[in-house]
Amino acid sequence: MADIIDHSSDGEAHIPGTVHLVDLLGTMHARHAEGGQKDIVLVPAPSSDPDDPLNWSPSRKALSTACMCVYTLMVGIASAAIYSVLEPISEETGLTLNDLNQGTGYMFLFFGWGCLIWQPLALQYGKRPAYLLSMLATLAVQVWAPYTKTNGQWIANKIIQGFVGAPIESLCEISVTDIYFTHERGRYIGLYALLLAGSNFFAPVISGFIADAQGWQWVLYWCAIFNAIGFFFCFFFMEETNYVRHQVGTPPDTPGIRTPAEPIDAEKATAIDSPAREPSPSPAYKRKTYLDKIKVFQKSDLQKPNELKGMMTRPLIFATFPVIFYAGFSYGSNLVWFNVLNATASLILSGTYGFSASMVGVCYVSPLIGVALGAAYTGWLGDFFVIRKARKNKGIMESEHRLWLFVPSLLLIPFGLILWGVGSAHHVHWFGPVFAMGVIAMTNTFGVQLSIAYCIDSYRALSGEAIITVILVRNTMSFAIGYGITPWVTNMGLQNSFITAAFVGLAQVCTIFIMIKWGKRLRELSVGKYSKYVEIMAKSGMVH
Repeated sequence: MADIIDHSSDGEAHIPGTVHLVDLLGTMHARHAEGGQKDIVLVPAPSSDPDDPLNWSPSRKALSTACMCVYTLMVGIASAAIYSVLEPISEETGLTLNDLNQGTGYMFLFFGWGCLIWQPLALQYGKRPAYLLSMLATLAVQVWAPYTKTNGQWIANKIIQGFVGAPIESLCEISVTDIYFTHERGRYIGLYALLLAGSNFFAPVISGFIADAQGWQWVLYWCAIFNAIGFFFCFFFMEETNYVRHQVGTPPDTPGIRTPAEPIDAEKATAIDSPAREPSPSPAYKRKTYLDKIKVFQKSDLQKPNELKGMMTRPLIFATFPVIFYAGFSYGSNLVWFNVLNATASLILSGTYGFSASMVGVCYVSPLIGVALGAAYTGWLGDFFVIRKARKNKGIMESEHRLWLFVPSLLLIPFGLILWGVGSAHHVHWFGPVFAMGVIAMTNTFGVQLSIAYCIDSYRALSGEAIITVILVRNTMSFAIGYGITPWVTNMGLQNSFITAAFVGLAQVCTIFIMIKWGKRLRELSVGKYSKYVEIMAKSGMVH
């Protein structure tokens, strides 16, 4: 079944993000899940090709997911390893903390804008080569970093690191959607969120000890070593998940898919082997060998028409979709507190509490716990929640259902920020700020998983490019806050700046109620524009 369907008799039809997920009466002619979830409709409908990623065996999917996790962990560690050693770097290089934080701000900016280049290349020529090249380039940047001595060199290093590491921001989510169905997608995006945020909190734990034992330069060298390990693991085990499907087109290409009266629907177009359709001769599929699977480039990707120009410009156009822009805003407004935490960790834990670099690192165990709890809540519990909401809604899932999972953030974000900033200003016991780190990390994970899932659930057929829009909005916000954190805290003081942050965070979370109430109407108003871009992308074979 598709994510644009006519599911009711009252004229409500074809709304992207409104999915008949649960077959309550058992009357739908569609592929269903197996085991204990036989009433769950498989969205999107898989083809009959055994090498269609949606048809992969559980072990094949697990290995693909493991490779995505290894990539996320290695590049993520490299992006955050310096947070607990900013003061030693500053002392030895003469760069101020403001200089160093501005450099990481530029890195986050290019983590976002680099997606405009990497994502189209990955969708056009393959995700596997993009992942491999990204790790090799990150390795090289880490080897160079200890030799940067001026502010200009530092910023250049961080800009390049952000650009070459950009696939971590937008490609991994699409790798998940390539191989998992809607009803199970949340837990694997939750796993990605765990590794993305977790790597950023795990890195300072180990880097503090490395810096104390071997010097801060070896923090960066070890990041290079980790990326080398990740490269070899993914080279031998990562499989390409790009899959060219038969999409909307002329009758010979898509027999019986639609009549002129039907709206365009890319996921319907993939369902040519659904039991609901007339049987047609099945093409002979040749299973891939191991060597076929680990080729750097797949023949099917090299034979596609070149659509790079469109894929580089459409993400900017997709910012005019209110739901996609909101997903970026939601992601960014949750991430800024992660940036604030990292930028002030050394100041508070080393300055206020006198912790050594290694002890600052140990404090990041708290965010690791928070990230794990957040990923379990939004992923595993989130999928259960969405299916339950669909059952209560006559089997229909609305993409806004997932936004209800943000409700705990109404309390947790203000609480965490006040305990971190105001508590430190009043010299509360060190356990207070360390506990606050875990709370903020948990809410950050909510933002990662739920914002991405909301975008993908709403416009799955466009998700490969729409996710770039989300990341552009998110990382532009991260850059802005990263550029101003140090002056803001210095000028306002810890207490006033974090009281302000708490109220801003609360206001941001309250925006979910606007989208819960009017999000479906906004999706309905976007049907014409959505259909237009689905057809453009489907004709060129770029809908996966």
